[in-house]
Amino acid sequence: MSSIIRPNPAQMTRRMIVLATTVFAIVIAQAQILMGWGQSPGEFSADSDETLRVAGYAFSIWGVIYLGLLVYAVRQALPQTGESLLIHRFGWPSAAAFLGIGWWIVAAAFDWETATVVLIFASLAVLLVPLMIHAGAIRRLARGDRDRWMLVWPLALLAGWLTVAAPLNLLTVVTGNEALPAMLSPTAWAMLAIAVVGLVAVGVTRQLRTLAYALPIAWGLLGAFVAEQESNGPLAYFALVVAVAVLVAAVILTFRLRSGVERAAD
Repeated sequence: MSSIIRPNPAQMTRRMIVLATTVFAIVIAQAQILMGWGQSPGEFSADSDETLRVAGYAFSIWGVIYLGLLVYAVRQALPQTGESLLIHRFGWPSAAAFLGIGWWIVAAAFDWETATVVLIFASLAVLLVPLMIHAGAIRRLARGDRDRWMLVWPLALLAGWLTVAAPLNLLTVVTGNEALPAMLSPTAWAMLAIAVVGLVAVGVTRQLRTLAYALPIAWGLLGAFVAEQESNGPLAYFALVVAVAVLVAAVILTFRLRSGVERAAD
């Protein structure tokens, strides 16, 4: 799927914007930590996390995600990197997502709750929609194709983590404003959110045939198990069951179905 066609000036401009937005997202996150202005993302998430909590260590996945995004963006900045279909189709959506996660840091720091919800769901949507639209092209990538490892994996990792983080963000904001609907208990709402995340994880992985999307979701749900184990046993073990189910389903879908899809596409 990777191309040897050299990018034209307009395409190089887009690639430079992708690189700039990647640097923005990483720098703004590190600046908040080093300079300490406003709340940290962890403090924002812990402010009203009575409905559903995730252990703090789980957020260390951002280090892996940021590294992957740098690989994705720097590769595009090299003029010898050809303009493949996926590089072309994911350029602007990825730039929008990187702006979104960068501005989310600012919104969380200043406790702009509604803005955090809008930004995180928008960042997820602009990645997840093209991933699903181009799932066929992603499935047809050879195992060693650079687009698989330097484009699909970084973007799918980010999309997977946002799939966990977005409903967690929403529950945190709704709980903090005492707006959680009374038709269900807080534990039931948390379980419903976890179940939806699990179903989305399996559905998207079935289309993409890659572990990259499901791994951060299973990681986040494991973090919920650790955080809730002492205070809410039923919720903790429900999160664990869904995490294991997502991981097992992802392995089966990726390694047992991928080859059949590739044969059918040949």
